[in-house]
Amino acid sequence: MKAENFETVIVETDLLILGGGMAACGAAFEASHWAKKHNRKIVLVDKAAMERSGAVAMGLSAINLYLGLKNGKNTIEDYVNYVKNDLMGITREDLVANIARHVDSTVHLFEKWGLPIWKDEEGNYINEGRWQIMIHGEAYKNIVSEAAKTALKELGENGRYYERVFITEPIMEGGRCIGAVGFSVREMKFYVFRARAVLDTMGGAVHVFRPRSVGEGLGRSWYPPFNSGASAYFTIRAGAEMTCQEVRFVPVRFKDSYGPVGAWFLLFKSRATNAKGEDYMEKRAKELEKWAPYGTVKPTPANLRNYLMLKEIEEGNGPIYMRTEEAIKKHVADIPDEKEARRKLKHLESEAWEDFLDMTISQALNWAAHNIMPEESPSEISACEPYFISSHSGASGAWVSGPADLGNSETSWGYDNLTTVPGLFAAGDASGASSHKFSSGSFTEGRIAGKAAIAYCVDNEITPGISDDQINELREMVFKPLATYDDNKDYANDPDVNPNFIKPKMFMFRLQKIMDEYAGGASVGFRTSEPLLKKGLEYLEFMKEDAGKLAASDMNELMRCWENIHRLWQAESHIRTMLFREETRWPGYYFRTDFPEMKSEWEVFANCKWDPGSDSWQMIKREVPGMITKKQEE
Repeated sequence: MKAENFETVIVETDLLILGGGMAACGAAFEASHWAKKHNRKIVLVDKAAMERSGAVAMGLSAINLYLGLKNGKNTIEDYVNYVKNDLMGITREDLVANIARHVDSTVHLFEKWGLPIWKDEEGNYINEGRWQIMIHGEAYKNIVSEAAKTALKELGENGRYYERVFITEPIMEGGRCIGAVGFSVREMKFYVFRARAVLDTMGGAVHVFRPRSVGEGLGRSWYPPFNSGASAYFTIRAGAEMTCQEVRFVPVRFKDSYGPVGAWFLLFKSRATNAKGEDYMEKRAKELEKWAPYGTVKPTPANLRNYLMLKEIEEGNGPIYMRTEEAIKKHVADIPDEKEARRKLKHLESEAWEDFLDMTISQALNWAAHNIMPEESPSEISACEPYFISSHSGASGAWVSGPADLGNSETSWGYDNLTTVPGLFAAGDASGASSHKFSSGSFTEGRIAGKAAIAYCVDNEITPGISDDQINELREMVFKPLATYDDNKDYANDPDVNPNFIKPKMFMFRLQKIMDEYAGGASVGFRTSEPLLKKGLEYLEFMKEDAGKLAASDMNELMRCWENIHRLWQAESHIRTMLFREETRWPGYYFRTDFPEMKSEWEVFANCKWDPGSDSWQMIKREVPGMITKKQEE
């Protein structure tokens, strides 16, 4: 396959939305409304197909962010405090509040579009936890993507979407982002998208660290199985300031199949115990006082729950179990009628299986393969490898402008969700420091950013042009792996072993090994230190050199090459920021063994910025701002 055989396709638009997940769908839906009013064009580009794109692709059993503001049970301040406490104080309150005050209306849209939400006999949503409501969500993403596609179609020629197109690089001119380039993974086409504004919603990153599951389980994760760091790469390469790049998320999941545990803790009221049957959250409660004030809040932050579990394993008290059988029996214990108790037991058993059949079928298969009946026996849980997903319990992403009414000049410098690069917006996993958005919040943030981006397009009529030389330079860079393979493929008999190039899978394995062993992966108990981090950076420099030798024999491998380049930049920003933050603020996510305690002077944002001109990194401390006002709006 030769690079010169690819057709160059130039697409011009006002707003370019990159991604196809929940944030992208929210952006397309909302931006289309404002684009119609101002006669603007929108183009959405997705690596996959919108119906099965992003973190909700496999389905979901709950919407994890719904405040229910009209019923008065919760307030915006309640939610902001919850998010801030869970992230050990490092949160952009203005961004979290901006999402929270609009998210209920998003959920009501989902229901209007046909999403089945569980309700009680009085018609109220059934809560799984304080912020979570239960859904029948196996078709969740299909329903939402259909609304986004319909909104784009209603724009006529002004609304288009491209699927199976992999975005590789931003197009920059005079410090402004004016588009992106990429290639089709199905057709021999090279795309140049020119735009007045670009909205990055391309997801977080997995497989930066060596996974717990290897062999047949390689690649299994929950929830973002195909995220490869495209969002972070795009914003970093554009020169945007990044935030919270040290904040990875280490989820606790059912062992080997990565099935989520939320429904068991929140809906079934289950507990986790060590092998002795001890509730380690109760047993080790006093150890949380070391991490005050956040260690003593309720609910206990996710990383500290991990921390206590890891302490149990260190002391030889594993494996750790989710006591599924205990939880189910407890629900029927007070039912005196034996027939009714059996009926209730059958119903609970059905809900237990449905929880995974809705979104992690592999977990249900794993239970079946090991003869595990959740009503009869417990199931193992364990901490996964680290992920970068700021829409969940992580926070890494771009530093973006917040709403003027909830911030100040340091946090609001223009349009909502605008990065520090003119013309470049970010939402979902691409925007940082606004955790716990989940699916509904990501869609909501996409709506906020989409509306703001259309306003930017209206205010900035002139877009710099893209020269033929710039297009040719980007094209050559994108297709270099194809040329490298074509030039050297005949040197050796084995296409995967060649001294003149490296294949993407081998490159990924090497990156994962470095990150696992030097940047605090699962195999070393999530521990790292300055000497380890510096050694890891040294090895990443070698990898950046070797990235120039990546080789692809077809379009799929070309995509894999670029996925790994994206992961490499996410990895570097992560190590540099962990090295910069000289404390341990998120035990359970990672430990700095040379700085094992949390420090008050580090209750700040650790930001970073790559300079495209000098190819150098700048590390920045920024204060954690509170909200100036406490305004609540629907």
